Amino acid sequence: MNWTGVHPAVTTPFNADFTVDHDLLFRHMMWLLENGCSGLVMLGSLGEGATLEQTEKCAILRTAVRASQAKGTPVVAGVSSLSTNEAVRQAKEAEQAGCSGLMVLPPYVYASDWREMKAHVATVMGATGLPCMLYNNPIAYKTDFTPANMADLAADVENFVAVKESSSDARRAMAIREVVGNRLHISVGVDDIIVEAIAGGTRGWVAGLVNAFPRESVELYDLALAGKFKELFELYKWFLPLLRMDTVVKFVQLIKWVQEQMGCGSARVRPPRLELAGTDLKEAQQTLRRALATRPAVRSTDFQVPQEA
Repeated sequence: MNWTGVHPAVTTPFNADFTVDHDLLFRHMMWLLENGCSGLVMLGSLGEGATLEQTEKCAILRTAVRASQAKGTPVVAGVSSLSTNEAVRQAKEAEQAGCSGLMVLPPYVYASDWREMKAHVATVMGATGLPCMLYNNPIAYKTDFTPANMADLAADVENFVAVKESSSDARRAMAIREVVGNRLHISVGVDDIIVEAIAGGTRGWVAGLVNAFPRESVELYDLALAGKFKELFELYKWFLPLLRMDTVVKFVQLIKWVQEQMGCGSARVRPPRLELAGTDLKEAQQTLRRALATRPAVRSTDFQVPQEA
């Protein structure tokens, strides 16, 4: 399992009747990989995992594995449930579907102390032999896995090997390194601090706007890793207004809307989410219009229908 590089948190496209559009999903994932992405992260917050039935999740993972096998890249399955037993079932079914790793979330609603949260994530991680990433997003899920918690979990769970850090605190990567050294791979899960996070020791990016701008995202990551600051800051300055769409409540609607505008996806979202309207839509239109007027030379390829393997 390779945790480094740019891993899209892949969006889930829907047909008009809100069933999953597997054809568009497959084509989108192939396009992301062709533009340099290192792997696929499925069924996360951006993938609207909370609105999907388990049968739908399994079908999505099988489609992702089919795309990844054509490119030789890994698929990471998001595992999230209010019930530990259900999360264990999801983990096992992800392994059976051929996934390369798991991204384990805390329960969506129940936020408690470390004793209970450790028991939950350790049980889920221990349900398979797959390498596991802990998803820390205290802003969304009200549970903050601290560096000390991560060190405690790493001491007991051998296949806990990575962290997706989405606290929006650029200091966290170094704080984690301080207590675990190189025991854990660290990925950033917030788009608009990617440069700062890499400077602090992060080597993976579970990205959002990459769904619409994959080549630009990979270039930003590569420049940050190489320390090519002049080119890096020019691209980052251009990209930041778009990347900030990943940090607000309606990030799913915004990113899927940008995908639709760029011809590589659909803005359709499952209720209770609704598509953008009013001020939200106008602000998004202005942001994208400004970005396209000054688009950099590095660009993603046109979205086309690839041949299936």
